[in-house]
Amino acid sequence: MKTTRTPRGFAKIDFVDRYGAACSLQKSSLATEDAVWLGVNNASPKIKASQAAAHGLDAGDGTGWVEFPIPQEVSLTTKMHLTKEQVVELLPHLQRFVESGEI
Repeated sequence: MKTTRTPRGFAKIDFVDRYGAACSLQKSSLATEDAVWLGVNNASPKIKASQAAAHGLDAGDGTGWVEFPIPQEVSLTTKMHLTKEQVVELLPHLQRFVESGEI
C-alpha cells in the first residue's frame, strides 16, 4: 500500500487486490459530510473471446476473455462513495472476516 495525496490535497491509499487490479481508498472532496471513495481504479471491461468477433474485436485463440474498449464518452462507476455512517456499518462485518474468514 502506498499513501499519497491527490492534486487537490486529499489523502489517497493505492493498493492492488487479490487479482492484481489497481485499487484505491481516497478521502472525498464532498463538502457536506465526510466520505471516502473505495474501489478499483479501472473497470477493465472484457468480453468472452467467443463473442469478440461479433463486436469487431480480435478473438485471439477464441478462449478466455478479450479487452472490450469503451468510448471515452462513456463513464463506468468503479468506486463506492461511502459516508462515515456507512463505513461504521461495514466495519463489524470486515472485522468478523478478519477474525474468522466469514462475513
